[in-house]
Amino acid sequence: MSYENILLEKPEEGIYLITINRPKVLNALNAQTVSELESALAKIAGDSTARALLITGAGEKAFVAGGDIAEMQNLKAMQAKAFGQQGLRVLRGIEELPVPVIAVINGFCLGGGNELAMACDWMLASDKAVFGQPEVNLGVTPGFGGTQRLTRLVGTAMAMEMISTGRNVKAEEAKAIGLVNHVYPADELMEQAMKVARSIASKGPVSIKLSKEAIQRGQHMDLDSAGLFESEIFGLCFATADQKEGMMAFVEKRKAVFKNE
Repeated sequence: MSYENILLEKPEEGIYLITINRPKVLNALNAQTVSELESALAKIAGDSTARALLITGAGEKAFVAGGDIAEMQNLKAMQAKAFGQQGLRVLRGIEELPVPVIAVINGFCLGGGNELAMACDWMLASDKAVFGQPEVNLGVTPGFGGTQRLTRLVGTAMAMEMISTGRNVKAEEAKAIGLVNHVYPADELMEQAMKVARSIASKGPVSIKLSKEAIQRGQHMDLDSAGLFESEIFGLCFATADQKEGMMAFVEKRKAVFKNE
């Protein structure tokens, strides 16, 4: 399938790269872009060779600077609700993707862009990146899960501060509050992201998939239930060829060759 608003690439075996490709409008998310993103995620989910996904924005100014206000401004209430639900569904699909997803933040990451980034498993940011949920400046609330994911990532007080003031947060502060994992010079960002993706691709894919599932599901459980779920998937690993290969390679002091089996 061809796309108008995103680029879907496979720069190396097992590694996918999605680029939101609307640089003239700072990669703003409109309904078509969200639909194309959903289609690309489905393609990756169906590829048994996929090991990691990077998501970034085209150009040097923005990851995604928010929703497409020109498209949104005249929506009726039910149309806006449907758009929000579409966004929630697609972002939930990122969380449910069986491979790690890394947001590569190269500039403005605001509103829907920050919500997209927060749905990824973690973020790598340029030292020029800027984050925020400025929806209150437009008289609306976050609509793609911002009130929920931001609270879970940075805590209630900081989420309330960011959302109610609409203030922007620069990269180093975003790292300090736990929103971003690592900050790199702008010209090193994608190189560093590819290093992370290659590292993931070299590990046991079944165990990564199960670990992601345990993290995503477990954070919404009480500790005892989450621990029980973890013990079940830990045991399940011992029914896989990857476990046998991984442990045998360790004993034999060689590099494991995983087959996703």
